[in-house]
Amino acid sequence: MTDVQPFIVLVVEDETIIRVNALDLVESAGLPAIGAQDADQALDHLESHPSIRLVFTDIQMPGSMDGLTLARHARERWPHLEFIIVSGAVTPADTELPERARFLAKPYRSEGIVEAMETLLQ
Repeated sequence: MTDVQPFIVLVVEDETIIRVNALDLVESAGLPAIGAQDADQALDHLESHPSIRLVFTDIQMPGSMDGLTLARHARERWPHLEFIIVSGAVTPADTELPERARFLAKPYRSEGIVEAMETLLQ
C-alpha cells in the first residue's frame, strides 16, 4: 500500500510479541496502527479514535469477550468498520463472522494480511 490513508488500523492481540509483530506488519504496509491487549481496551480505542477503520483481532483472548464477540459488538456500533479475524486454535464458520470480515488462520503469511487489508480498505 503506497498511499497514506486517513485512517487507523486497530490490532487486538493479547500476546505482546504477536501484537508488536502485527503492528510492525501493518505499519510496514504504510498504515498507521495502534494496539490493544484485549477487547475492553479495543473498545476504549474505538471510542476515542473515530478514524479507526479496520480491526485486526485474534479470536482467543482473556477479558470480557473474545475477538468474534468484539467484532460483532463493534460492527453493531460502528457499521463502517472492517475486520480481519485470526486464530491458531479456532476456525469459525462463515456464519460466525461479521459481514465483510476476513478470517485468516495462524500462522498467517504477512502477504495474506496485506492483501486482506488492501481488499477491505478499498
